[in-house]
Amino acid sequence: MTSREGSLTLDRGLALLQAVADAGGDAATISELAVAIGASRAAVYRLLVPLSERGLVWRDGTKVRLGVGLLRLAGQVLPQLRDAAGPVLRELAEKVGATAHLSVAQGPQALAVAVVEPSWTNFHVAYRVGSRHSLTAGAAGKAMTLRPGGNGWVTSTGELEAGASGVAAPVRGVPGLRASVGVVSMEPLKAAEVGPQVVAAATRLAEILKTDG
Repeated sequence: MTSREGSLTLDRGLALLQAVADAGGDAATISELAVAIGASRAAVYRLLVPLSERGLVWRDGTKVRLGVGLLRLAGQVLPQLRDAAGPVLRELAEKVGATAHLSVAQGPQALAVAVVEPSWTNFHVAYRVGSRHSLTAGAAGKAMTLRPGGNGWVTSTGELEAGASGVAAPVRGVPGLRASVGVVSMEPLKAAEVGPQVVAAATRLAEILKTDG
């Protein structure tokens, strides 16, 4: 195999893994994956062999899901992501006076991976790292599905917790990362003021991550 052939195989293998991930909580079929990466069913079967051996995918007949081997890889990435996000979230939390957080998409859910609480407020929302909720509920999840254009942020009120208000913006431009930065408060948030600050924080984090990469 030439170096070019090897590169094309690697690229297709990564595209296949991404296609499986894009299926979310549903298992993808071999036929669906073939269409997604523009390859034959036979090629998909061949590409699945090394991915299955490494535990990155799990196959049951013609159905394919992500494998538990990805948990080990994610376990190595999340601490680095938290370290990069920490200073950005700290600055945002102190400016807004609300709990700042970074969430990433895991299938159809948003997972909170980093949380920073403001130091000067009398009370604030205690948002736990590891908290999960649907991408269709709450500002953090909805921001990950936000299309480019518009004001760049989304808001929510009382969708995850009664009385809680949130503002979040997507982290854009980082390959392989579907995430959002946001703030949550038990006090009403002025979106016109807070929104741009959240967008700026998400943009700053994206710049840091692209530089580190």
